[in-house]
Amino acid sequence: MIQPQRTAPISVVLGAIGSIRSAIIPAIAVAFSGIGGAGRMLVAIGVVVAAAIIGTLFSYIAWRRLTYTIGEQDIRVESGVLSRSARSVPYERIQDVSLEAKLLPRLLGLVAVKFETGAGGGEDLALTYLTAAEGERLRRLVRERRDDGQQAATSTDPAAPSTSGDADEGDVLFAMGPRRLLRFGLFEFSLAVFAVLGGLLQYVDMVTDIDIWNGDLWRGWLEEQGTIIASLGPYAQAAGATAGLFGLALIGLATGILRTFARDWGFTLTRSARGFRRQRGLFTRTDVVMPAHRVQALVIGTGFMRYRFGWHGLSFVSLAQDAGNESHVVAPFAQMDEIAPIVAAAGFHLPDERINWHRASRRHRDDTAIISALPFVVAAILGAVLAPLGVALIPLGLAVVMAGAQLYAWEFRRHAIDPEQIFSTTGLMSPTSRIATRQKLHSVEIAQGPLARWRGYATVHLGLAGGSFSIPGIPLKTARILRVSILDTIAATDYSQIDAPLDQAFNTDQSGLAANLAAT
Repeated sequence: MIQPQRTAPISVVLGAIGSIRSAIIPAIAVAFSGIGGAGRMLVAIGVVVAAAIIGTLFSYIAWRRLTYTIGEQDIRVESGVLSRSARSVPYERIQDVSLEAKLLPRLLGLVAVKFETGAGGGEDLALTYLTAAEGERLRRLVRERRDDGQQAATSTDPAAPSTSGDADEGDVLFAMGPRRLLRFGLFEFSLAVFAVLGGLLQYVDMVTDIDIWNGDLWRGWLEEQGTIIASLGPYAQAAGATAGLFGLALIGLATGILRTFARDWGFTLTRSARGFRRQRGLFTRTDVVMPAHRVQALVIGTGFMRYRFGWHGLSFVSLAQDAGNESHVVAPFAQMDEIAPIVAAAGFHLPDERINWHRASRRHRDDTAIISALPFVVAAILGAVLAPLGVALIPLGLAVVMAGAQLYAWEFRRHAIDPEQIFSTTGLMSPTSRIATRQKLHSVEIAQGPLARWRGYATVHLGLAGGSFSIPGIPLKTARILRVSILDTIAATDYSQIDAPLDQAFNTDQSGLAANLAAT
C-alpha cells in the first residue's frame, strides 16, 4: 500500500516567519503609541513573540495535516485542520510540473512544486514546500508516469523514443546576460516606487505624531518652500525644476532596471525532448517546462520605444498559465532573427513577403473613427453653448486627432491565412501579432452587434485553448468564408494523433520537425 508523504519539516519555519512579518507593523504601532505607557516597548516585543508562537503552532498543525500520495494513476493531496479537503488529479490531466523558489525558501533549500492542469482560475495543485532534490525527483516521477500513460494510449511502437533520464537537457534557444538585461531594463521605465511610497505613507500617521492627511500642514510647507525658491531667482527655479524632472527620470529608469534584473536574471530557454524549458529569476527562481504540443498560439508584442529599435517579446499561449497570465514569456527582449528559431522549434512559421494580408472593412474603419470622436464632438457642442467661444476648439481638436488616429491605425489592423496558420496584427505605435495553428483551433464564432449588422461586418472569435484570438471588422461574406475554411481544417484533424508525434520527432530528428507537422 502506498503511504502518504509530508512536505519538508523545515517549511514550518517559513510559516512562523510569515506570522512574525505580519506582526511587525502592529508591533511598531504599539511601540510608538500610548498603549502600555512606559512599557509599550515590552508590549510590542510581546506582540511579536506571541505572533511567533501562534504562527509556529498553526504552521506545525497545518504541516501535519498536509499529505500527498503519488499513486499509480494520479496524485492525491489532502489538507485542512478543522475541515479536510482532498484533491486527486490523474497524470494525463497534468500539463507539466514546475518548480518555484522564492528568496527565503531558496536559502533554506526548499521549492514549491506546482502541478499545472490547465484548469485556470487558480485551480492548479501545489505543494509548499519540498526540498530541492525531492521536488526535482517528484517532477521527474510525475512526468514519467504521465508520459507512460500517453505513450500507451497513442503508440504501440516498442521502438518509440524514451523521454526519461536526461530529457530536460537540450539546446539553448535563447538566453539573456547582464548586458541584455540592462538594455531591457532601460525600456522598462517604471514609477512603481512611488506607489510603494504611497502605501508606506498610510502607516506614517500610525507611528508618528505627524498628520500627513492634514491639508493645512502641507499648504504651509509649500508656502515656506515657495518663499525660499522665489528668493533664488528665475534661473535657480528653472534649474531646480530641471533637476527634479531629471531625478524623476533616474528613479523611473532605476526602478525598471531593478525589476527586470529581479524577474529575468539568468533567463534561459532550452528545447529538449520534453519541450521548452524556461528558467529565470533572481530572488524568486522559476523552472517551467512547456511541452511543444501544448503550445496553442504565439504572441509577438513590443512597446512604443522598443519597436523603434527593433526589440520584440515572444510568448506562448498554452493550456497552463504563467503567474496568472494566459501566455508564457519565452523571449521577453529579442530581435526578430532571434525569435524566428524559437517559432520554428514550436512548429510555427512567421509570415513571409508572399503572404496575402487583408485589412478590416472600410465601414468598420469609418464607424470606429466616428465613435471615438463622438464624445469630443458632444463636448465641443456643449462648450460652444455653455462656455466662451475658444473653449469649444479644444475638444473639437481632440475629436479630429482621435478620428485621424483611428483612420491611420486601420492600416495596421490586418489578418491573413495560409494552409496551416492564421495571422493577425493590431496596434498603431506598438503592434502586436498573433499566430495560431488552424488544426489546434476548437471553434469559430461570428459576432455582430446592431451597428455591425446594419453595416455588414463582423468580429470573428476563434476558439483557442488557454487564450483568445479575435479578428474584428471583417466583411460578413469574408467572415463566413473564413469560418468554412477553418472548420474544414478542424473537421479533418484527428486530435488523438496530435500530442505525441511532435516531441518524439524532435527527440529523434530536430530537422524533421517541420515535415512531421506538414504530414500531421
